[in-house]
Amino acid sequence: MSNPLRLPWIDRPEQFPPTSQALLDPPGLLCASDWLDTHWLAASYPRGIFPWYSPGEPVLWWSTHPRAVLFLEEFKLKRSLKQAIRRFAADPTRCIRLNSDFAQTIAQCANRARPGQNGTWITDDVIQAYCGLHQRGMAHSIEHWRGDEMVGGLYCVSVGGMVYGESMFALETDASKAAFAVFVAWLKRQNVHIIDCQQATGHLMSLGARTLPRPLFEEAMNLAIGQAAPDWSPCTLSWTHDTT
Repeated sequence: MSNPLRLPWIDRPEQFPPTSQALLDPPGLLCASDWLDTHWLAASYPRGIFPWYSPGEPVLWWSTHPRAVLFLEEFKLKRSLKQAIRRFAADPTRCIRLNSDFAQTIAQCANRARPGQNGTWITDDVIQAYCGLHQRGMAHSIEHWRGDEMVGGLYCVSVGGMVYGESMFALETDASKAAFAVFVAWLKRQNVHIIDCQQATGHLMSLGARTLPRPLFEEAMNLAIGQAAPDWSPCTLSWTHDTT
């Protein structure tokens, strides 16, 4: 296969290059591989590396610079979302669950293309890899249920006290946003301080996310990895949320 960008092509995750070698254009592209599985994911995230590519492409690995992060004490909850959470909380058929159905959550995310995209990068192989990571206790789902139907949610990866946000979906307005706000409040109670958002978007920045140069991100990441992990046992999360 041609390699016009002259990317390092690696055969096993132990060969990940230093993140300082990531390209400036496209910004943060680090290396490529023919394969992705649970072992690759488990090795990449603690290095601040994540996969993202289109079907038919090789697996592309990234370390974006600058890096979008959300320090949880800086999370901003808009008035409209506060109102939506109060409305959801008043409905006895609704709840936010942690890790009750990871497979359905990532499958629903795969069915929802990102803005500006015709499809999704979350292929069957990607789903299988992250489901394997979930079985290892490193990937987690936060699910908004209305009765027996999951109407929104998101999934993430965690290492120690570091949380890496991935993808979300919503079948109803504000369903995933509410789940995320409840999740943030739960993480605060678990003494987690930072979520990796990978890339800055208008929505994330409106929630209080900001960008850090790669070295500062990796410093914060390594500090968080060394902290105690939350209790990721399946449970129902409280609707309690911050009012800041």
